[in-house]
Amino acid sequence: MKRWLAGLFLLWAAPVAAAECDNLSFDGTQFAVCTVDPATEDLRLFLNDAGGAPYGSFSAVARQAGPLSFAMNAGMYHPDRRPVGHYVEDFDESMFLVTNPGPGNFGLLPNGVFCFGDGRAEVIETLRFEAESPDCRYATQSGPMLVIDGDLHPRFIPGGTSRHIRNGVGVKDGIAYFAISNSPVNFDTFGRLFRDLLETPNALYFDGKVSRLFAPDLGRDDFGVRLGPIVGVVAPNGG
Repeated sequence: MKRWLAGLFLLWAAPVAAAECDNLSFDGTQFAVCTVDPATEDLRLFLNDAGGAPYGSFSAVARQAGPLSFAMNAGMYHPDRRPVGHYVEDFDESMFLVTNPGPGNFGLLPNGVFCFGDGRAEVIETLRFEAESPDCRYATQSGPMLVIDGDLHPRFIPGGTSRHIRNGVGVKDGIAYFAISNSPVNFDTFGRLFRDLLETPNALYFDGKVSRLFAPDLGRDDFGVRLGPIVGVVAPNGG
């Protein structure tokens, strides 16, 4: 997790080329956390392959884009795997921003957008995103927000009984922290992971139940239902 450790082994400033993943313990639960610096790592979103069909899996992405050092599902999607909310891939918008409340976790406002490109990453609450219209090379909308300007989502309940494998992303100083629980957790615990341990002032929920991780560092290549949007780091010599 500590990027400055790399300086002990390098005699010059060289770009970090792969995500760093670790298992961390918080509040009695184990989480896998992958740290990505968009300024030095080839972070991208993936939805459809060259033929226009949804990738659906990490292996399908790797076959076309090249080897991955990290990947995770990255936002809620319809049964045909179209994104529920705003989606931009390499400046191409395929789904508009959804600002209205609605059913399910996505519509539990405030929700937000994970926006990245040009060496930076941000998690931005949806209405602020609408007002500011940031230029995102990649963007995926999901919900709810886990942490908003240092505060937990107001609807989270300490000790809540709804527990699932959950995954999401938080950003601090432009660095993205992707986390997935290794066992079922409630929203309150998952939000506090980002606020209290990772210290990300803003964090966004990606999903539960279908949450998946590809992390060779941890020996993980999770399998399950076909996925919609996928976020991943293309490894050195990738496509």
